[in-house]
Amino acid sequence: MGTYLPLFPLGLVVYPGEQVRLHIFEERYKELIHSCLTERLTFGIPAVIDQQLAKVATEVRVISMDKRYANGEMDIQTEGIRRFEIERFDKLSPGHLYPGGEGRWLDDVLDHTPEMAAAVRENLQRLHQALGITKSFEDDASQALSYRIGHHIGMSLKEEYELLTLPQESERLRYILRHLERVIPVVMETERLKAKAKLNGHYKNVFPPDF
Repeated sequence: MGTYLPLFPLGLVVYPGEQVRLHIFEERYKELIHSCLTERLTFGIPAVIDQQLAKVATEVRVISMDKRYANGEMDIQTEGIRRFEIERFDKLSPGHLYPGGEGRWLDDVLDHTPEMAAAVRENLQRLHQALGITKSFEDDASQALSYRIGHHIGMSLKEEYELLTLPQESERLRYILRHLERVIPVVMETERLKAKAKLNGHYKNVFPPDF
């Protein structure tokens, strides 16, 4: 039998090691967080994509209660721990208002080379420079590079989820590198057109390509 976890489906992808702030306002999820705090439980966040529950999810833990409101709503901070695959989904956990599910843990393999990580960082820097963004991603043994930058490279929700499903860091970094190699030329051309239109006084008439 697999591990049973409370589940909090959301329209986002959470990566292992990532910290996410959540505002809790629905009664069923107030109960879920209360259960986690009082019973020292973790819970799972599966992404909802096109109104479908994704199979691969991330186990998370509550690391702080930032604010508790008079009506029972809460501002909390969570941290992703590890990935798992949902094998059975229950709309209601036994005896509770919130969903739950049985799943199996998924392994992560850190098999990338320093050269691969350096290539990803170099292309990420090119993207951010084109966009005028200043942000660095130094080595951090507590979290894979792919998970640290997954939300910072302009991927769609589906692409962020596909990244989560890949078990090997080398696969994830190759996926990110392919994405960056596609996106960077488009961004650079878009920014060039914006700058040209601004100089010509027609900035409002420029429609950058959709990517």
